[in-house]
Amino acid sequence: MIRQMIQIDEEKCNGCGICVNACHEGALTIENGKAKLIRDDYCDGLGNCLPACPMNAISFIEREALPYDEEAVLANMRAKKAEKEPCGCPGNKLRELKPMKSTAENSRDAEIPSMLRQWPVQIKLVPANAGFLHNADLLIAADCTAYAYGNFHKDFIEGRVTLIGCPKLDGTDYAEKFAQMFMHNSIKSITVAKMTVPCCSGIESMVRRGLEMSGKNIPLTVKTISLEGEIL
Repeated sequence: MIRQMIQIDEEKCNGCGICVNACHEGALTIENGKAKLIRDDYCDGLGNCLPACPMNAISFIEREALPYDEEAVLANMRAKKAEKEPCGCPGNKLRELKPMKSTAENSRDAEIPSMLRQWPVQIKLVPANAGFLHNADLLIAADCTAYAYGNFHKDFIEGRVTLIGCPKLDGTDYAEKFAQMFMHNSIKSITVAKMTVPCCSGIESMVRRGLEMSGKNIPLTVKTISLEGEIL
């Protein structure tokens, strides 16, 4: 049948994944750094993902396509939900941690102490009402940043509650969850750490949208780290 379908301009697409999170039918994915339609019958053609694209890489055309299959979409969404359900393992238990202190005198040989203050750290595993969020200075970091920036614990984690995630690989729009965190925990400040790669802009976008939805005026600082490990 001929119907309205999504069209993605791969030259414009930066792989940020915002459209994937905006699509309520789960019709989109990121493949080789670009947004891609999984199956024609998953797309309802209504365009919920269209206004979400910051690169204007999405449009709609009339073409031959399978009809929209709501049952197939629901089955796909159930399968995705099952994959994301917490495993119930002890590693998900909420904990507040006491940062370690180095005992070595020689800085060259000193063990670098951890400054982590809580567990878990993954955004998807931290409840919006976790006790350690109350009155916190919050660090929301793209998970690659800690590997790229050598002094990450000292310059970013120390004194903050740390949440990490990947806007490209997590496959979740955290804006609403952030909004709940900001509304209910009297957050004192927010620092966003992201990489310079385009897809990392998604985490800043989620935080800003979360702030807007929460109605809170929380001081926000954004730090961008280069692939060479420098703060830009």
